[in-house]
Amino acid sequence: MIGYLGRSVICALALSLALAAGAAPHATHVFIISIDGGNPEIMLNSRMPVLKKLAAGGAHTWRAQTIVPSLTLPAHTSMLTGVRQDQHQVTWNNLSPTNGLVRVPTIFAAARAAGFSTAMFVGKEKFRHLLLPGTVDVFSYDRDAAVDVAKSESGGANVKKEGNVLAKVVAAEAADYIVKNKPNLCFIHFADPDTIGHTLGWGSPEQIKGFADTDAALGIILKAIRRAHIEKDSVILISADHGGHGRGHSQGTPADMTIPWIAWGKDVRPHFEITVPVNTCDTAATALWLLGVQPLISLDGVPVSSAFE
Repeated sequence: MIGYLGRSVICALALSLALAAGAAPHATHVFIISIDGGNPEIMLNSRMPVLKKLAAGGAHTWRAQTIVPSLTLPAHTSMLTGVRQDQHQVTWNNLSPTNGLVRVPTIFAAARAAGFSTAMFVGKEKFRHLLLPGTVDVFSYDRDAAVDVAKSESGGANVKKEGNVLAKVVAAEAADYIVKNKPNLCFIHFADPDTIGHTLGWGSPEQIKGFADTDAALGIILKAIRRAHIEKDSVILISADHGGHGRGHSQGTPADMTIPWIAWGKDVRPHFEITVPVNTCDTAATALWLLGVQPLISLDGVPVSSAFE
């Protein structure tokens, strides 16, 4: 079995050869949508017709894996840099300005260096730690719309407060921007399932409704892509930072570690179940590969190329 280091070397070599040969990008618009706290088993038992239609019509696996530890900021950093925590060094999980910014280039840095436009629309302010100067054209976190949520990552007594913005608000702001500006690389983060999971539990009736609300927000994004007339040149990648059980997600259980990974859009294999192992680091590698952009560092992730024709 080829390890992550071996896969990274192979990926970098293949991508370098493709770029040298003048290979065209697979897509000119890539949307990464993260459903925070997306436990696949609970999602499959929730009313999510938009997501399920995209999964059935595109390529998907319900058995992808996140990093250890399965915490929101470290996991999303791996999703958006393509490297594990030992490289990106984001070990904290809250907005902490004294900790500075991520230590390695993000996919936004690589995309901007290649001349592509970039944007981030998020439900949690701690994503500011990924804002390397000059790499993200628009960053949207609506602090005025945020709701304070008391959270315990492990479901225990150690509780902290965090401002979360509802998916419908994030989706509305992102949709307006997509229609007007047609970004090449856009990250959209929906916090509702995680917000509810920490307060009322994973799999609770309230969280199941939160997944339904998130699905409605996903539908808003899909409509915006169509209204922008870029659907034929777009790929949507949908995943999660972690799953969850009880009222937490940091104990390393299969329910915490297993996440969905869905691709839909241009050149995606229709009705295709992905059978190769997929890790959250692969999301970054796939996004850059789709845009035809050379990574700025060696990645732990590799493109999920089997999902595409």
